[in-house]
This record gives sequence, C-alpha cells and structure tokens, in this order.
Amino acid sequence: MNKSFRFLSIITISALAFLLLNVIGKDNIPFLKNVSEKYEIKAVKIPAYLELAGERVPTERADVREKMDRELLVNTYWQSNGLLVIKRANKIFPILEPLLVKYGLPDDFKYLAVAESALLVNNPSHARASGLWHFLPSTAREKRFKLEVNKNVDERYNIEKSTAAAAIYLKRAKEKFGSWTLAAASYNCGMGRVSERLRNQQVTTYYDALLPDETERYIYRILALKEVMSNPEKYGFVFDQEDLYQPEETYTVKVDTAITNIASFAKGFGITYKELKRHNPWLREGKLNNKSRKLYEIKIPQ
Repeated sequence: MNKSFRFLSIITISALAFLLLNVIGKDNIPFLKNVSEKYEIKAVKIPAYLELAGERVPTERADVREKMDRELLVNTYWQSNGLLVIKRANKIFPILEPLLVKYGLPDDFKYLAVAESALLVNNPSHARASGLWHFLPSTAREKRFKLEVNKNVDERYNIEKSTAAAAIYLKRAKEKFGSWTLAAASYNCGMGRVSERLRNQQVTTYYDALLPDETERYIYRILALKEVMSNPEKYGFVFDQEDLYQPEETYTVKVDTAITNIASFAKGFGITYKELKRHNPWLREGKLNNKSRKLYEIKIPQ
C-alpha cells in the first residue's frame, strides 16, 4: 500500500468516526461484542469437597486446586463437547452402571470411560485404542482380558465384554496399590510406570507423585467430568429431557455358527445391515466367520 493511499484510508476512517459521533450520536452507537450480551466467562469455584470412588481429593493444597481449576474450566467452557457427553450419558450410563455393579467397580468409574472415549463406542483414538474403554489391540488380546480382536471380530467395541475387561484391570490395580485413584491413574500410563514413579520418588499417593504429563491431568479430568455431568445446571448447561439421547430397546439373539452374509441375517429380523452394525459394532465385516463355533450374542433393536 503506497503512502498516499494509506493517508486517504486514514482520512476516510476518521470521517466515518466523526459521522457516527456527531450525526448518529454517541449514545446510539452499539457496543460491539463477539458473543451474546448475556454470555460471560466466569471463573469456576472449586467445590469444598471432591472425591473419586470414596477417596477424598486434597483440595486444600495449592497445586491440587490449580490442576482441578484447569480441568473444571476446560470441561465447563468446551461447551459443545460437554453437552454432547451429557446427551450420550443418558443413553450409555443405563447400560454401563449395572455392569459396574456386576463387575465390582465403583460407580465413579463411568466417568473414566467418559474421559477415555467421550462415550463414543465406535471411535478409535490416534493410538489405535478403541471401544468405550479404549483398549489397545495388544492389551485387549492378553489372555486375562478374554477379548477377541481381529479383522472379523473386535470385542473392544462390545460394551459388556470390554467393561468386564476394564474391571479385571482396575480391580487388580486396586489390589496392587490399595487405592482406586492410583488404579485409575495406572489405567492411563500402566501399573509398571506408576509403581516405578512411586518407588523412585518415595511416595505412596497419586497427589504426591510426579507422573507423566497426561497422567498428571488424568484424575483431575475424571473428577471434572464427574462434577460437571452431575451438576450440569450449575455449570451453565441447559437442556430439556427430550434433548437427551434416549436408550434403545433391544433383544439378544445367540449365534454359535458362521453368518455368511450379515445383511441377509439382518433382513431376516426386519432391520437393515446398518441398524444391526450400529448395535453390534464389534462385528467388523459383512460376515461372521466363527470357525471355532463360539457363542456370540447379537443385539437386535425392537
């Protein structure tokens, strides 16, 4: 831009400003704001008492308060994600909660599942972790977890079976560390790494240990999700019951043979291939090989 053109531009802007002030009037010029007039960015107040699975969070400590504040702010003001997980929870928690009771996990661990997958069952992470509990393929295939993972069947996407596998891990970690909080932390970075950090740093609790960066945030993220999702109105999330995703009624068909064509199989129950795969994302191909004659349970929508 040459100097004369820049000078003319300045004159033009100045003239417009003069016109607004003297012709329209100063009081009639609207204050420009990028968001609604009612929208405010407020600091969140950290609750006086927080716990994870009955274990108190030492919120009197400055470092704990700062980390908790960060996660509460992120999960309060990432509004789209917050509202989506609240909507999904209405659909997924009724399935998940009785499974946690069945497999002996505290109810708070449903928020660990939220932290892992945002309750998106069929949405792999960048590290190839999949399912509600985000198991890696190598971990899921371990004998103790009893999950079948191959191109044809991937039981990481089966809510019931993957929850049973997560319970096996978390209960073993609780036995090892004597703490549900440390068990949850180890779900993020592994029991070996947590044990090593505790031993080398000569500490015994999550809040005293210096852990990998992601694990440093992990427990606070779970706590923030629990707080916000348990008290949505307190954090500005407004919705009607009809806005929430609703549970869908299904019944179970047991199959111990191969299915050569899942589209034809679905059609036999009056549903589409897409509907059957939506309720059974662990079926990864258009057929079920089942050479071993294993008994599978397939959900059919009502």
